[in-house]
Order: sequence, then C-alpha cells, then structure tokens
Amino acid sequence: MRILFAGTGDIAVPSLRYLVSEHNVVGILTQPNRPVGRHQKIKEPAVKEEISRLSPELPVLQPEALRLPEVFRWVADLRAEVIVTMAYGRILPPEILAAPKLACLNLHASLLPRHRGASPIQAAIASGDRESGITVMYMAEGLDSGDILLAKRLQLRRRETAGSLSIRLAELAPLALADALSLLSSGTAPRVPQKHHLATKCEKIRCQDSILDWERPCMELERKIRSLQPRPGSVATLPLSSRETISIKIHSAIIASHSSGVPGSILRIDSRGILVACGFGALLLGKIQPEGGGIMHSAAFSRGHDLLIQSPDDPVFDQ
Repeated sequence: MRILFAGTGDIAVPSLRYLVSEHNVVGILTQPNRPVGRHQKIKEPAVKEEISRLSPELPVLQPEALRLPEVFRWVADLRAEVIVTMAYGRILPPEILAAPKLACLNLHASLLPRHRGASPIQAAIASGDRESGITVMYMAEGLDSGDILLAKRLQLRRRETAGSLSIRLAELAPLALADALSLLSSGTAPRVPQKHHLATKCEKIRCQDSILDWERPCMELERKIRSLQPRPGSVATLPLSSRETISIKIHSAIIASHSSGVPGSILRIDSRGILVACGFGALLLGKIQPEGGGIMHSAAFSRGHDLLIQSPDDPVFDQ
C-alpha cells in the first residue's frame, strides 16, 4: 500500500516507524525547520529527524503553506493510495484530501468527538477524564470532524501528566493504525459519523493558559499542573514577607482538600513542602522552579526565601 505520511511532533514518530517497516511509504510531509530553545537554534521536526535515520532516500517536503500548486503537484506525483497524518499541525486543503486513491486518515489523540483541536492530551487531564485514546478518522475539511474508522482506548493513571500520556498514546497509535489499514485494504473499514452535538474543542496552549488562579479549587489546579507537564509548565506567585511576590513554575503538587485559607496565601512550610491555599482546599507544592533557576523541592526553595505565612489567627485557617 503506497502511503504518504504527514506528521511533525514526537508523538507521531512511533507511527512513522511502523509504516516504514510494514508498508510502502512514498513520501513525508512535515513542518519547516524552526528555531527552538533559549538560543533559538534551528531544529528539524522530530519526524524529519527520524526519517533521515530510517530511510534517508525518501522524499520529504516541508512547505510553509499547503495551498500552493507546487505542493499539489508534489503530492499528486507520489500516487499515494492512503495519506496518514498525525500531529502534523495543519489542516489539509481539499486538493490534498482528494489526492489518495483510498482515503486520508488522521490519528487524533483523543476519543472523538471529545477534545477536538490542538491540545487534546492536555484537555483530557485538565478535565479530569478517566480515559483517552487514539481515534482513526477519515479526514474532512472541518476541524477533527470526519467520520470515525476506529478508536483504541486507555485508562488515565492517577498521576498522569501530559508527558506520560503522550508517550502512552504514541505507543498506542501504531496499533490503531495497523488495524485501520488492514480494514481499509480488505474493503471492510467502517465509517461512523461523529455525534457532533457532543463535540468539545481545545485550543492551542497559550502563555496565559499557564498561569494558575489560586481562587480555583485545589482539585482543578492540581489537574492543570499535570496537564501542563513537562511543557510549558504552570506559573504562579507566592507572597514574600516584604509584601511583594515571587514568580515560580510548579512542576508537581498534592491535593490537601481539608486545609483552607485566603487563596494564594501560604498556610504552612515544613519538610513536606509549601502548603498554599486555593479557592477550595490547598495544594502542597512539590517540585518548583524559580525564574532563572533550576528545579528544586519547594521545601528547599523556602529555606532561601523569606516567604510570608498566613497567621493562624485568621478565622478561615484550618490545619
């Protein structure tokens, strides 16, 4: 089966490896090289790096825009029977959707129609979902709105982060893809329309989405912290005795639902860490990172900073 693969991020790499080993991959469509990191060093997408190692002779196209005649010609000349996309980062135009003989399939990292959009892994954790999975769908012009071929599910773990769930879904994707291509080649692949009224949408994570609002319940904030790990991380402020605040990035926290106080105030500091009041309950901070510094336990951080602890005389203080 002649397959054109379109993908960019790390999560797409295991599916690419499967396709190269089991099918006739005729070309790779991926995003252009981009500057990354503090020093803005130009870096190839993970998919390009992997295909350069696996099969460097394969044609790779990295267009800035897809709606170009030269891109349409390049895709048409490959004569792909199937286009497979995963974490490509762009919606394919109608001219490319119509190019393959059999189908355009997308591997989406959620159980559609839930969490359509750019951040389904983060959305599943932040929403408190109990399960996620890989949906193989027929691509359509709308955002993740195509008919479903199949879905494979997995249960979220108690301390699941976006990083750990990404790894698990990346490993699940080739299994879903293998089943989907088998059904497609045998002519028995189903097409199940999505229940569009049940659809939810998740946008690309923005800088402001990383900021924690201490007025929110501790359960919600703990899920948000896990949903933004390892990148971009959650940002919050802690009060200093000078009545100023210090900004930190929070990498882990534990729910303390029986503690309470003024949201954003520090209730207690001990060897277990810094306990911060939320709109409901509190969070015991684990690993944190001050601006310009390295990751450390919050207890160690507290020893080097004059943090303001809420007075026990406050009527809402409860140890």
